Amino acid sequence: MSTPGAYARLVRIGWVLVREGVISALPSENLPPLISAAQSFAGLFARRRARHEVRSDRLARAIERLGPSYVKIGQFLATRPDVVGPDFAEDLSFLQDRMATFPVEEARAAVEGSLGRPVAELYSHFGDPIAAASIAQVHPAMVLRDGVEQKVAVKVIRPGVRQRFAHDLEAMFLVSHLQERFVPNMRRLRPVEVTKTLEQTTKVEMDLRLEAAALSELGENAADDPGFRVPKVDWERTGRDVVTMEWVDGIKLSDVEGLSRAGHDLNALADTLIQSFLRHTLRDGFFHADMHQGNLFVDQKGMVVAVDFGIVGRLGKKERRFLAEILYGFITRDYRRVADVHFEAGYVPGHHNVASFAQAIRAIGEPIHGQPAETISMAKLLTLLFEVTELFDMQTRPELVMLQKTMVVVEGVARTLNPRFNMWKASEPVVGAWIRDNLGPKRIVSDVRDGLHAALRLAEAAPEIAAKTEKFSRDLTAMAENGLRFDEETAEAIGRSEARHSRSGRLALWVIALTLLYIAWRAF
Repeated sequence: MSTPGAYARLVRIGWVLVREGVISALPSENLPPLISAAQSFAGLFARRRARHEVRSDRLARAIERLGPSYVKIGQFLATRPDVVGPDFAEDLSFLQDRMATFPVEEARAAVEGSLGRPVAELYSHFGDPIAAASIAQVHPAMVLRDGVEQKVAVKVIRPGVRQRFAHDLEAMFLVSHLQERFVPNMRRLRPVEVTKTLEQTTKVEMDLRLEAAALSELGENAADDPGFRVPKVDWERTGRDVVTMEWVDGIKLSDVEGLSRAGHDLNALADTLIQSFLRHTLRDGFFHADMHQGNLFVDQKGMVVAVDFGIVGRLGKKERRFLAEILYGFITRDYRRVADVHFEAGYVPGHHNVASFAQAIRAIGEPIHGQPAETISMAKLLTLLFEVTELFDMQTRPELVMLQKTMVVVEGVARTLNPRFNMWKASEPVVGAWIRDNLGPKRIVSDVRDGLHAALRLAEAAPEIAAKTEKFSRDLTAMAENGLRFDEETAEAIGRSEARHSRSGRLALWVIALTLLYIAWRAF
């Protein structure tokens, strides 16, 4: 899609946000006078109904008008409060990923196209859809195994969804580039990188083989975990556009009354939920990053069952140690250590003063120790941490932000089960064990072992490194003697690119001007 098309989509997005009253409902504090006046002017074009709604309802209605792609984009941005702000992220977290279903005939065609076999050969029964989201919908089905029918859930990709996401992401890239160019304060948050993360996330989510792989991996990791499991994947009936998995008979975690009537211990479920999440995060470095109530069930045995693995997160050993050190530092009130960890990891630029950063961390930690543990909100703690790190130019770490946001969601779900849920007490068995194993003497042994492995790999690669270094040295010497030169093909390509960019820019300006004239004509 061309750049003018992206500008046109951007104008449409702006108009929908104006009409649904989202722009006029945004916080206006500390805005320049010109921007504040433009926001007030935008309020004149809002629908009368929208003026009486809360901001989250206005936002939900606007995104519904924009289409299913923007529901998924909004849900992703809800995991990035560092980018959109904690209040706006909270509004986005209320978005419901419920869409109109598409015909069962199209689903059958997608299954047959992906698996290369007739539906009747794959399933003894293939039912109508029972739930639909922005990317896929779910069908109940039956499969015959050893003469016995078993119920399965079949998730099928929505037709044409990849093309729509590609077009909508181009508008997102345009916005992020404009932010980095014209809003210096946004550069710290790296909006272009955020959009690239969104692009990669949606690509992964729209290949259902990768979701099946995530299910399989986490299932193996959690095989011996108490009180937690995930559905098993039917790999024979899984492809790019379809994933078949075990059917889950259970009660949604959002149905608190239903769980109580079934005799489940709500306090134990809350503890199981947070402990399972922390095990996956600290022990495995691989976690379900969309653990809201709609994706969590409790089966007849009292096991928490997680579904919908379209969004997952990974943490390397360095990030896991960073997280554990931060938690341990807050618990022990060692704020200097918390500050040192930020600097050692390179998250805070070295020109800042460590003692000053430790002082800012203390301002977050001390109020926590003056409260009962069950009243301490992880969401509030993380909000304060975002504010402090912004003051010290901390670069955005997408993997940590996703982890922090997921932790907030999991805490919220646990508190719906147990309003007096003590997250610190529930977390201690998992976090404490991991810290003892990884921040004590065992850490030294592990580091030595990793260092030996790295040294062995370096020794194996030494001949190749030496050859490449020698070639680089020759090329550098030749460049110093003869200068840097482009071949004719490269020079012509640069010229064509510059000419095309100039034409596209002029055409984009005309498209924007004509679109604005059309909007003004329709408005009056």
